[in-house]
Amino acid sequence: MSTITQSNFAAALTDISLPVPEGLTAWDGPRPERRFGVYRNNVTIGLMGALASRFPVAEKIVGNAFFAAMLREFIRLHPPRSPLLLAYGDDLAEFVERFAPARDIAYLADVIRLEAARGRAYHAAEAAPLQAERLAAIDPDRLAELTFVAHPSLSVLTSPHPIVTIWAMNVGEMELRPIENWTSEDVLVVRPRARVEAHRLPAGGATFLSELAKGTALAAAVERATKASLDFDLSSNLAGALQAGAFIDVRWNSAGDNHD
Repeated sequence: MSTITQSNFAAALTDISLPVPEGLTAWDGPRPERRFGVYRNNVTIGLMGALASRFPVAEKIVGNAFFAAMLREFIRLHPPRSPLLLAYGDDLAEFVERFAPARDIAYLADVIRLEAARGRAYHAAEAAPLQAERLAAIDPDRLAELTFVAHPSLSVLTSPHPIVTIWAMNVGEMELRPIENWTSEDVLVVRPRARVEAHRLPAGGATFLSELAKGTALAAAVERATKASLDFDLSSNLAGALQAGAFIDVRWNSAGDNHD
């Protein structure tokens, strides 16, 4: 099969508006429209199943029929680029933001981002969380330049919508009821042990953890978190991060000075 035929074959698999690629034959005819249609449908159904397994809350929110129609359009425009489907759908949230029928469900894209982060955390490398005792043994005068090594499964998400509450209600962790206080929620997703966890973050927590995760020194991370929220509290945020298992190690900013 030529490269052109392969490209046309791949494109036609996920776009029903495209004809059967030239050059395909079957034992019972030169243009196997029916056979190709069955194969194309099976491929689409398989991809839809992979996406549905990654985003069950999104499907529950919009309903099976709406979700299926949305996925068909996503698959047509964004076919997989790898035979490994673990990361397929990482760009579904961006697609949903532009998908006109979902425009009235403003929070849907951020819920999908939360589910995608949970999926990435599930497949992330194992690592032992940093223990609070390690910090307690450090000279307080050296804490300002301390940097943290993020857990491989860590993600920090921000949203103008109560996405943690919406997600928790739809997985049975909270009672499903109208949300009276519709407010922004930020979330830490991490799998320090066997179970993926989603933690709602306090004021300034998203900025604080994001800065630490990219290697910003503790003092600078505190300064930026305080600018993001005047209600930021270092003690509660740092304790919460350690309890959640957000980090695996600590180091110092100065080169070559990474010992206790």
